[in-house]
Amino acid sequence: MTQREREILNWIAENPMISQQELADKAGITRSSVAVHISNLTKKGYLAGKGYVLRTPSYAAVVGGVNMDIGGRAAAPLVAADSNPGKVRMSLGGVGRNIAHNMALLGLDVRLLTAFGDDLYAQKIAASCGELGIDISQALQVPGEATSTYLFLSGPDGDMALAVSDMDIYAHVTPAYLQSRRALLDNAQVVVVDTNIPEASIRWLCENVKAPIFADPVSTAKAVKLSPVLGKLHTLKPNRLEAELLSGVAITDEASLARCAQALLDTGLHRVFISLGSDGVYAADHSGAVHQSCLKASMVNATGAGDAFMAALAWAYLEGTGLAETARLAQGAAAIAIEGAETINPAMSAQAVRARAGL
Repeated sequence: MTQREREILNWIAENPMISQQELADKAGITRSSVAVHISNLTKKGYLAGKGYVLRTPSYAAVVGGVNMDIGGRAAAPLVAADSNPGKVRMSLGGVGRNIAHNMALLGLDVRLLTAFGDDLYAQKIAASCGELGIDISQALQVPGEATSTYLFLSGPDGDMALAVSDMDIYAHVTPAYLQSRRALLDNAQVVVVDTNIPEASIRWLCENVKAPIFADPVSTAKAVKLSPVLGKLHTLKPNRLEAELLSGVAITDEASLARCAQALLDTGLHRVFISLGSDGVYAADHSGAVHQSCLKASMVNATGAGDAFMAALAWAYLEGTGLAETARLAQGAAAIAIEGAETINPAMSAQAVRARAGL
Protein backbone atom coordinates (compact mmCIF):
# COMPACT_ATOMS: atom_id res chain seq x y z
CA MET A 1 0.00 0.00 0.00
CA THR A 2 1.33 3.43 -0.94
CA GLN A 3 1.43 6.34 1.51
CA ARG A 4 -1.36 8.09 -0.44
CA GLU A 5 -3.49 4.94 -0.40
CA ARG A 6 -2.92 4.63 3.36
CA GLU A 7 -3.97 8.27 3.79
CA ILE A 8 -7.18 7.77 1.79
CA LEU A 9 -7.97 4.53 3.60
CA ASN A 10 -7.61 6.29 6.97
CA TRP A 11 -10.05 9.01 5.89
CA ILE A 12 -12.52 6.37 4.73
CA ALA A 13 -12.12 4.53 8.05
CA GLU A 14 -13.04 7.73 9.88
CA ASN A 15 -16.03 8.38 7.61
CA PRO A 16 -17.15 5.43 5.42
CA MET A 17 -19.72 7.68 3.69
CA ILE A 18 -17.17 10.26 2.55
CA SER A 19 -17.46 11.20 -1.14
CA GLN A 20 -14.69 10.97 -3.70
CA GLN A 21 -14.79 14.75 -4.09
CA GLU A 22 -14.33 15.19 -0.34
CA LEU A 23 -11.38 12.84 -0.47
CA ALA A 24 -9.95 14.77 -3.39
CA ASP A 25 -10.29 18.05 -1.47
CA LYS A 26 -8.56 16.56 1.60
CA ALA A 27 -5.70 15.13 -0.46
CA GLY A 28 -5.31 18.10 -2.78
CA ILE A 29 -5.67 15.92 -5.88
CA THR A 30 -8.29 15.41 -8.59
CA ARG A 31 -11.40 13.30 -8.16
CA SER A 32 -10.25 11.01 -10.97
CA SER A 33 -6.98 10.37 -9.08
CA VAL A 34 -8.99 9.45 -5.99
CA ALA A 35 -11.01 7.01 -8.09
CA VAL A 36 -7.78 5.32 -9.19
CA HIS A 37 -6.57 5.01 -5.58
CA ILE A 38 -9.93 3.56 -4.50
CA SER A 39 -9.80 1.09 -7.37
CA ASN A 40 -6.32 0.01 -6.25
CA LEU A 41 -7.48 -0.35 -2.62
CA THR A 42 -10.38 -2.52 -3.78
CA LYS A 43 -8.10 -4.72 -5.89
CA LYS A 44 -5.72 -5.12 -2.95
CA GLY A 45 -8.58 -6.23 -0.71
CA TYR A 46 -8.78 -3.23 1.63
CA LEU A 47 -12.21 -2.14 0.39
CA ALA A 48 -15.22 -4.28 -0.47
CA GLY A 49 -18.25 -3.04 -2.39
CA LYS A 50 -20.09 0.26 -2.43
CA GLY A 51 -20.18 2.51 0.60
CA TYR A 52 -16.51 1.78 1.16
CA VAL A 53 -16.93 -1.31 3.31
CA LEU A 54 -13.51 -1.82 4.81
CA ARG A 55 -11.85 -5.20 4.98
CA THR A 56 -9.59 -4.38 7.88
CA PRO A 57 -6.35 -6.39 7.95
CA SER A 58 -5.21 -7.84 11.25
CA TYR A 59 -3.01 -5.34 13.06
CA ALA A 60 -1.80 -4.23 16.48
CA ALA A 61 -1.80 -0.66 17.76
CA VAL A 62 0.80 0.87 20.07
CA VAL A 63 0.12 4.08 21.99
CA GLY A 64 3.20 5.52 23.65
CA GLY A 65 6.55 7.20 23.45
CA VAL A 66 9.07 7.74 20.68
CA ASN A 67 12.47 9.16 21.61
CA MET A 68 15.87 9.93 20.33
CA ASP A 69 18.08 7.94 22.71
CA ILE A 70 21.56 9.21 23.53
CA GLY A 71 23.49 6.60 25.48
CA GLY A 72 26.91 6.50 27.07
CA ARG A 73 28.61 3.26 28.11
CA ALA A 74 31.60 3.61 30.40
CA ALA A 75 34.72 1.59 29.71
CA ALA A 76 35.25 1.02 33.45
CA PRO A 77 33.03 1.16 36.57
CA LEU A 78 31.30 4.55 36.69
CA VAL A 79 32.82 7.23 38.91
CA ALA A 80 30.35 9.84 40.18
CA ALA A 81 30.97 13.56 39.57
CA ASP A 82 33.70 12.80 37.03
CA SER A 83 34.19 12.31 33.30
CA ASN A 84 34.09 8.61 32.44
CA PRO A 85 35.84 7.37 29.26
CA GLY A 86 33.68 5.21 27.09
CA LYS A 87 31.46 5.23 24.00
CA VAL A 88 28.49 7.51 23.21
CA ARG A 89 25.86 6.47 20.68
CA MET A 90 22.60 7.89 19.38
CA SER A 91 19.73 5.61 18.48
CA LEU A 92 15.99 5.67 17.98
CA GLY A 93 14.05 4.73 21.09
CA GLY A 94 11.03 5.31 23.27
CA VAL A 95 9.14 2.48 24.96
CA GLY A 96 6.24 2.59 22.50
CA ARG A 97 8.50 2.86 19.45
CA ASN A 98 10.78 0.09 20.71
CA ILE A 99 7.82 -2.21 21.30
CA ALA A 100 6.44 -1.40 17.85
CA HIS A 101 9.87 -2.01 16.28
CA ASN A 102 10.16 -5.44 17.91
CA MET A 103 6.58 -6.29 16.95
CA ALA A 104 7.36 -5.42 13.33
CA LEU A 105 10.43 -7.69 13.41
CA LEU A 106 8.19 -10.43 14.79
CA GLY A 107 6.02 -10.07 11.69
CA LEU A 108 3.10 -8.01 12.99
CA ASP A 109 1.38 -5.16 11.17
CA VAL A 110 1.78 -2.26 13.62
CA ARG A 111 0.12 1.17 13.87
CA LEU A 112 1.82 3.66 16.20
CA LEU A 113 0.00 6.56 17.86
CA THR A 114 2.32 9.10 19.45
CA ALA A 115 3.43 12.74 19.29
CA PHE A 116 6.45 14.06 17.36
CA GLY A 117 8.04 17.47 17.31
CA ASP A 118 8.93 19.17 14.03
CA ASP A 119 12.69 18.69 14.31
CA LEU A 120 15.37 16.50 12.74
CA TYR A 121 14.83 13.79 15.35
CA ALA A 122 11.22 13.47 14.20
CA GLN A 123 12.37 13.11 10.60
CA LYS A 124 14.81 10.37 11.53
CA ILE A 125 12.19 8.45 13.51
CA ALA A 126 9.58 8.82 10.77
CA ALA A 127 12.03 7.57 8.14
CA SER A 128 12.90 4.55 10.27
CA CYS A 129 9.25 3.70 10.86
CA GLY A 130 8.67 3.86 7.11
CA GLU A 131 11.52 1.43 6.47
CA LEU A 132 10.20 -0.96 9.12
CA GLY A 133 6.62 -0.79 7.88
CA ILE A 134 5.34 0.80 11.11
CA ASP A 135 2.33 2.93 10.20
CA ILE A 136 2.61 6.42 11.77
CA SER A 137 0.11 8.07 9.43
CA GLN A 138 -2.21 8.87 12.33
CA ALA A 139 0.49 10.03 14.74
CA LEU A 140 0.53 13.67 15.86
CA GLN A 141 3.17 16.21 14.84
CA VAL A 142 3.28 19.27 17.11
CA PRO A 143 4.70 22.46 15.50
CA GLY A 144 7.32 24.23 17.59
CA GLU A 145 7.82 21.29 19.96
CA ALA A 146 10.89 19.10 20.38
CA THR A 147 10.72 15.36 19.88
CA SER A 148 11.19 13.46 23.12
CA THR A 149 14.83 12.79 24.01
CA TYR A 150 16.20 10.20 26.44
CA LEU A 151 19.76 10.39 27.81
CA PHE A 152 21.20 7.44 29.71
CA LEU A 153 24.47 6.15 31.17
CA SER A 154 25.48 2.56 31.70
CA GLY A 155 28.45 0.80 33.24
CA PRO A 156 30.79 -1.52 31.34
CA ASP A 157 28.38 -4.42 31.90
CA GLY A 158 25.64 -2.63 29.93
CA ASP A 159 23.29 -2.15 32.87
CA MET A 160 21.75 1.34 32.99
CA ALA A 161 22.96 3.43 35.93
CA LEU A 162 21.25 6.79 35.37
CA ALA A 163 18.94 8.47 32.88
CA VAL A 164 17.35 11.85 32.11
CA SER A 165 14.25 12.15 29.96
CA ASP A 166 12.71 15.18 28.20
CA MET A 167 9.20 13.98 27.38
CA ASP A 168 6.92 17.01 27.73
CA ILE A 169 5.58 16.52 24.21
CA TYR A 170 3.51 13.53 25.32
CA ALA A 171 1.09 15.92 27.03
CA HIS A 172 -0.34 16.37 23.52
CA VAL A 173 -1.46 12.71 23.41
CA THR A 174 -4.80 13.71 24.91
CA PRO A 175 -8.13 11.88 25.18
CA ALA A 176 -9.42 14.16 22.40
CA TYR A 177 -6.59 13.06 20.11
CA LEU A 178 -7.24 9.40 20.90
CA GLN A 179 -10.96 9.89 20.31
CA SER A 180 -10.11 11.16 16.84
CA ARG A 181 -8.33 7.83 16.24
CA ARG A 182 -11.12 5.72 17.71
CA ALA A 183 -11.74 3.63 14.58
CA LEU A 184 -8.10 2.60 14.37
CA LEU A 185 -8.02 1.62 18.04
CA ASP A 186 -11.30 -0.29 18.02
CA ASN A 187 -10.33 -2.33 14.95
CA ALA A 188 -6.96 -3.39 16.38
CA GLN A 189 -6.56 -6.97 17.58
CA VAL A 190 -4.53 -5.72 20.54
CA VAL A 191 -3.54 -2.29 21.88
CA VAL A 192 -0.25 -1.84 23.74
CA VAL A 193 0.12 1.29 25.88
CA ASP A 194 3.04 2.67 27.85
CA THR A 195 2.74 5.15 30.70
CA ASN A 196 4.62 7.98 29.02
CA ILE A 197 1.25 9.36 27.92
CA PRO A 198 -1.01 11.28 30.36
CA GLU A 199 -3.00 9.40 33.00
CA ALA A 200 -6.26 10.80 31.62
CA SER A 201 -5.41 9.35 28.20
CA ILE A 202 -4.67 5.92 29.67
CA ARG A 203 -7.99 6.05 31.48
CA TRP A 204 -9.79 7.02 28.26
CA LEU A 205 -8.24 4.06 26.45
CA CYS A 206 -9.29 1.63 29.17
CA GLU A 207 -12.83 2.97 29.36
CA ASN A 208 -13.51 3.27 25.64
CA VAL A 209 -11.42 0.97 23.45
CA LYS A 210 -12.86 -2.45 22.59
CA ALA A 211 -9.55 -4.21 21.90
CA PRO A 212 -7.63 -5.95 24.73
CA ILE A 213 -5.12 -3.55 26.30
CA PHE A 214 -1.58 -4.56 27.27
CA ALA A 215 0.21 -2.09 29.57
CA ASP A 216 3.89 -1.46 30.25
CA PRO A 217 4.34 0.51 33.51
CA VAL A 218 7.72 1.90 32.26
CA SER A 219 8.92 3.00 35.75
CA THR A 220 7.77 3.20 39.35
CA ALA A 221 7.22 6.94 38.95
CA LYS A 222 4.86 6.42 36.02
CA ALA A 223 3.34 3.07 37.04
CA VAL A 224 0.91 4.82 39.41
CA LYS A 225 -1.02 6.00 36.34
CA LEU A 226 -2.24 2.41 35.97
CA SER A 227 -3.57 2.00 39.51
CA PRO A 228 -7.12 3.25 38.75
CA VAL A 229 -7.52 1.07 35.64
CA LEU A 230 -5.81 -2.22 36.51
CA GLY A 231 -9.09 -4.11 36.33
CA LYS A 232 -9.71 -2.90 32.78
CA LEU A 233 -6.39 -4.12 31.44
CA HIS A 234 -5.88 -7.47 29.77
CA THR A 235 -2.13 -7.91 30.39
CA LEU A 236 0.32 -6.10 32.68
CA LYS A 237 4.13 -6.39 32.48
CA PRO A 238 5.68 -4.90 35.63
CA ASN A 239 9.11 -5.48 37.11
CA ARG A 240 9.46 -6.40 40.79
CA LEU A 241 9.30 -2.81 42.11
CA GLU A 242 6.40 -1.83 39.87
CA ALA A 243 4.47 -4.97 40.87
CA GLU A 244 5.00 -4.18 44.56
CA LEU A 245 3.83 -0.61 44.06
CA LEU A 246 0.69 -1.55 42.15
CA SER A 247 -0.28 -4.49 44.36
CA GLY A 248 0.73 -3.12 47.77
CA VAL A 249 2.49 -6.45 48.47
CA ALA A 250 6.23 -6.57 49.19
CA ILE A 251 7.99 -9.41 47.37
CA THR A 252 10.36 -11.20 49.73
CA ASP A 253 9.94 -14.86 48.79
CA GLU A 254 7.95 -17.17 46.51
CA ALA A 255 4.84 -17.01 48.68
CA SER A 256 4.76 -13.21 48.69
CA LEU A 257 5.41 -13.22 44.94
CA ALA A 258 2.28 -15.33 44.48
CA ARG A 259 0.30 -12.99 46.76
CA CYS A 260 1.50 -9.99 44.78
CA ALA A 261 0.35 -11.51 41.49
CA GLN A 262 -2.98 -12.55 43.00
CA ALA A 263 -3.61 -9.05 44.35
CA LEU A 264 -3.16 -7.70 40.85
CA LEU A 265 -5.44 -10.35 39.34
CA ASP A 266 -8.08 -9.63 41.99
CA THR A 267 -8.55 -6.17 40.44
CA GLY A 268 -9.98 -7.87 37.34
CA LEU A 269 -6.70 -7.91 35.42
CA HIS A 270 -6.56 -10.94 33.08
CA ARG A 271 -2.82 -11.71 33.14
CA VAL A 272 0.36 -10.46 34.77
CA PHE A 273 3.99 -11.16 33.88
CA ILE A 274 6.31 -9.98 36.66
CA SER A 275 9.88 -9.55 35.43
CA LEU A 276 12.34 -10.53 38.17
CA GLY A 277 15.65 -9.85 36.46
CA SER A 278 18.07 -12.73 37.00
CA ASP A 279 15.31 -14.61 38.87
CA GLY A 280 13.26 -15.03 35.70
CA VAL A 281 9.60 -14.20 35.27
CA TYR A 282 6.48 -15.00 37.29
CA ALA A 283 3.42 -15.32 35.06
CA ALA A 284 -0.11 -15.68 36.37
CA ASP A 285 -3.69 -15.58 35.17
CA HIS A 286 -6.99 -16.70 36.67
CA SER A 287 -6.30 -20.36 35.88
CA GLY A 288 -2.81 -20.70 37.36
CA ALA A 289 0.74 -19.44 37.61
CA VAL A 290 4.27 -20.38 36.56
CA HIS A 291 7.71 -19.17 37.65
CA GLN A 292 10.23 -19.62 34.87
CA SER A 293 13.99 -19.19 35.13
CA CYS A 294 15.92 -16.91 32.78
CA LEU A 295 17.13 -18.21 29.47
CA LYS A 296 20.90 -18.17 28.98
CA ALA A 297 22.18 -15.12 27.14
CA SER A 298 25.42 -13.16 26.75
CA MET A 299 24.80 -9.65 28.12
CA VAL A 300 25.73 -6.87 25.72
CA ASN A 301 23.03 -4.23 26.25
CA ALA A 302 20.09 -4.61 28.66
CA THR A 303 18.34 -1.37 27.69
CA GLY A 304 15.69 -2.86 25.36
CA ALA A 305 15.01 -6.21 27.00
CA GLY A 306 11.73 -5.17 28.60
CA ASP A 307 10.42 -3.68 25.36
CA ALA A 308 11.22 -6.90 23.49
CA PHE A 309 9.50 -8.88 26.25
CA MET A 310 6.32 -6.81 25.91
CA ALA A 311 6.34 -7.03 22.11
CA ALA A 312 6.58 -10.80 22.35
CA LEU A 313 3.70 -10.92 24.85
CA ALA A 314 1.44 -9.21 22.32
CA TRP A 315 2.72 -11.34 19.44
CA ALA A 316 2.29 -14.58 21.40
CA TYR A 317 -1.23 -13.54 22.42
CA LEU A 318 -2.16 -13.09 18.77
CA GLU A 319 -0.62 -16.51 18.09
CA GLY A 320 -3.00 -17.99 20.67
CA THR A 321 -0.35 -19.39 23.01
CA GLY A 322 -1.00 -20.37 26.64
CA LEU A 323 0.43 -18.70 29.74
CA ALA A 324 3.63 -20.74 30.17
CA GLU A 325 4.45 -20.77 26.46
CA THR A 326 3.81 -17.03 26.23
CA ALA A 327 6.20 -16.39 29.13
CA ARG A 328 8.82 -18.59 27.49
CA LEU A 329 8.54 -16.80 24.16
CA ALA A 330 8.77 -13.41 25.85
CA GLN A 331 11.90 -14.55 27.67
CA GLY A 332 13.31 -15.71 24.35
CA ALA A 333 12.75 -12.26 22.86
CA ALA A 334 14.36 -10.58 25.89
CA ALA A 335 17.39 -12.89 25.62
CA ILE A 336 17.86 -11.97 21.97
CA ALA A 337 17.47 -8.28 22.81
CA ILE A 338 20.22 -8.17 25.41
CA GLU A 339 22.68 -9.84 23.05
CA GLY A 340 22.50 -6.93 20.60
CA ALA A 341 24.68 -3.83 20.77
CA GLU A 342 21.72 -1.57 19.97
CA THR A 343 18.42 -1.16 21.83
CA ILE A 344 16.74 -3.26 19.14
CA ASN A 345 18.57 -6.38 18.02
CA PRO A 346 18.10 -6.77 14.24
CA ALA A 347 18.35 -10.54 14.77
CA MET A 348 14.87 -10.48 16.33
CA SER A 349 12.34 -12.59 14.43
CA ALA A 350 9.51 -14.99 15.16
CA GLN A 351 11.70 -17.92 14.11
CA ALA A 352 14.62 -16.75 16.28
CA VAL A 353 12.40 -16.28 19.32
CA ARG A 354 10.85 -19.72 18.99
CA ALA A 355 14.29 -21.27 18.62
CA ARG A 356 15.68 -19.45 21.66
CA ALA A 357 12.62 -20.44 23.69
CA GLY A 358 12.99 -24.05 22.58
CA LEU A 359 9.46 -24.09 21.17
